[in-house]
Amino acid sequence: MQAKTYQIDGRNLSIEQIYEISVARAGEVSVELTSDAREKILASRKYVDNIVKEGNPVYGINTGFGALSDKFIEEDELETLQFNLIRSHCTGVGQPFSRLVTRAIMLLRANCLASGFSGVSIECIELLLDFINNDITPIVPEKGSVGASGDLAPLSHIALCLIGEGDVEFGGKVVRSEFAIDQIGKKAVVLKAKDGLALINGTAVMAALGSLALYEAKRVVKIADIATAMTLEAVRGTKRAYDYDISLLKPHPGQLAVSSNLNKLLEGKSEIGDSHKDCGKVQDPYSLRCVPQVHGAIRQTLKHAEEVLNYELNSVTDNPLIFIDKDKVVSGGNFHGEAIALAMDYLAMGLSELANIAERRVEKMMNPSFSDLPAFLIKESGLNSGLMIAHVTMAALASENKYLCHPASIDSIPTSTDKEDHVSMGVTSGRKLLEVLKNVKTCLAIEFLCNTQGLYLLRPLKSNETLEEVYALIRKHVAPIDKDRVFSHDIENILKLVSNFEILNAVEEKTGELH
Repeated sequence: MQAKTYQIDGRNLSIEQIYEISVARAGEVSVELTSDAREKILASRKYVDNIVKEGNPVYGINTGFGALSDKFIEEDELETLQFNLIRSHCTGVGQPFSRLVTRAIMLLRANCLASGFSGVSIECIELLLDFINNDITPIVPEKGSVGASGDLAPLSHIALCLIGEGDVEFGGKVVRSEFAIDQIGKKAVVLKAKDGLALINGTAVMAALGSLALYEAKRVVKIADIATAMTLEAVRGTKRAYDYDISLLKPHPGQLAVSSNLNKLLEGKSEIGDSHKDCGKVQDPYSLRCVPQVHGAIRQTLKHAEEVLNYELNSVTDNPLIFIDKDKVVSGGNFHGEAIALAMDYLAMGLSELANIAERRVEKMMNPSFSDLPAFLIKESGLNSGLMIAHVTMAALASENKYLCHPASIDSIPTSTDKEDHVSMGVTSGRKLLEVLKNVKTCLAIEFLCNTQGLYLLRPLKSNETLEEVYALIRKHVAPIDKDRVFSHDIENILKLVSNFEILNAVEEKTGELH
């Protein structure tokens, strides 16, 4: 299989590309610099070299860092300065980021440096891309960044691997980066003036977390609409509340999208729907009736996060910045992650609501006084507990999301003798966001476990073709429930179908793309 080639220049990277490159395995992708980017990088590097020769103090090039910026460093010590910077900043703790996240971080850092405003040696960027292309993944502890002055600690652990001193996962094993670099026929980089600072000063970690979460979240909200439609069928609810004319009178774009989706998912002949169309039922509980309004509002959090991240992905977040055409080097604050931190906290709140309302829908299926299904979706309840505790697990996850939604971005702790006195805590926002997303996907898996069981209990009546396709897909992995068994295996099997978007793909093959 020929590798798919991606070219980066600091201006055109998309969220979809980040995900595609990050999930790829060795030999599946090739990421390279455009010729224009190479020229800009080389010119910027030459500008830095000239500053070193002139000997005038310029922050980040021949001075100390942060609160030590007033310390001038002689030319013969500049390489040592950069190596010391990387080693001293490797203070990350906790579990390592996943392979997916770490690859996204490296890609975003390379894309930022490709803009040509950092003065970094091109060898540093090329080795970052070699790591991506050859599936070399640095071991990067996930805790240690406050989300300003750059994501210093985690990015330093990546930079440490570029100089051959860190640990990486390569070929299924954890090895020294020097060994992995040698195996691909390359050499560890020797840091020159500005190189170390350029590698670690930016928002690549929080932007990677946000981008990967957003890519999945845009698909998960559609899967939540599918789960809703199947639950409505299982409890024999009414789709009257999804009438598009209702949403036209409150035309939030997200609400219109969800209303359209639900009507598409529920159209066509349904034996279940026909069996109760004359029952006179007018209104369902809010967790069913108000889905366009709630799922629609959640889409607004996605829209905001996407707008913010699309700016951030192709921004220059290094410091100081080098403007060759204006012959100046300027220190500023583009490394500050406030915009992303706020957006990720907002998105986490939105996604948490998916689990909140889904948990209420599951409760309706558990409750025979509402659903007219057997209690806890099992025929011989009492002897069998059925899905009673699957619902409890869902409640636990929905509750956990509530405390995870406390915004990290409202916190700030001054560091570096109060020079770095306001920070974003953006990496914390991103880590919490991914945990919320994981919980939401599991909650939806539990809802599918319940609503497919509900549909099973209504047999021989069937739903429409689209929802029966989802039912059949899940039945390939999860058998109907006639007596108690270990349900955690079933939840895990459905979670895989949610996480790899197989449920969504099956539906969109039938209906066309959902909104």
